[in-house]
Amino acid sequence: MLSVSDSVIMNMSSVSRDSIDERELLDLWHQPLRLFRLANRLRQASCRDEVSFVINRNINFTNICVGSCKFCAFRSSYGYFLSESEILERVASAERIKATEICLQGGLAPEMVVEDYCEMLEAVHQNFPRMHLHAYSPMEVLYMSRNSGIDIEDALIQLKRSGLSSMPGTAAEILVDSVRRRICPEKLTTMEWCHVITTAHMMGIPSTSTMLYGHVESLEDRLKHFQILKRIQCQTHGFTEFVLLPFMAGNNSLGPLAKKPDILEHLKMHALSRVALYPLITNIQVSWTKLGRDMAGATLSWGVNDLGGTLMEENISRSAGSKEGQYLSPQEMEEIIVNHGRKAAQRNTLYELVRS
Repeated sequence: MLSVSDSVIMNMSSVSRDSIDERELLDLWHQPLRLFRLANRLRQASCRDEVSFVINRNINFTNICVGSCKFCAFRSSYGYFLSESEILERVASAERIKATEICLQGGLAPEMVVEDYCEMLEAVHQNFPRMHLHAYSPMEVLYMSRNSGIDIEDALIQLKRSGLSSMPGTAAEILVDSVRRRICPEKLTTMEWCHVITTAHMMGIPSTSTMLYGHVESLEDRLKHFQILKRIQCQTHGFTEFVLLPFMAGNNSLGPLAKKPDILEHLKMHALSRVALYPLITNIQVSWTKLGRDMAGATLSWGVNDLGGTLMEENISRSAGSKEGQYLSPQEMEEIIVNHGRKAAQRNTLYELVRS
């Protein structure tokens, strides 16, 4: 009998009939004006003129990592590991600016087991019970389960019991194994990523979805990635949003091989995401840390309806060459949105309105 993750990969019929097919997406890619207009029409149908953001804090608890991803400039064999008190100090500073979410992610530190990850969640949850804990990528979940000798479901049960509310859908990169063998050969496979995500969704743990683009992948690879996300969403309805993550070429071995998209390609990718994922995933988020605030603002005219989070701390993009700061205040978020003719709306992690 097929598992949920097996059927996601194999069952072509699970994609919504309202979805546009691959041939039409390829045609649109070569007609930017038509793509621009369609993305905005679908954005208006899904989200009207509101652009949302969340007040949150990102906490990268360690940069020590046994991984070998060629796109990473963050890992270090002799890095840092935040103590419990250091993590709680960061959460306290987030609460002072009325943050509603803490995002916990880190490198794959040697021999970390489920209990270690649970202890971080429990410390935050016990001291800040109203804070939404958005934590641990599918790669981290797979890593902790292997080190602990338990299956994925058992690991997720323990994490949820410790306070986990949702997961970042990172570590997806490009969900095509031929590409993954080139950029992250030791990372989890496409099937493993799907298995962790679908298991989490079926247990009531929602997640984001992401794509790392602009390195060695083709447009066809990107379209395959979209198809997999749509099949998962058809079966689980667990994705809250889709986030495009432009590849940062600094300080990593993949950088010299990267295609380095131009401005138009960045804009087209955000529009294509809106069109390709409609109507299954209706929140399309731009990464201001990677594109910069000016380009992030420009994507609001190309189908994007979410500016992401205030972050307060962002080490991964910065280590790969991002020139942006680590914090974008709610006021700055609102200015970007209003200056592009849209209405600002503060949301929580699950896209429930906090303030309009």
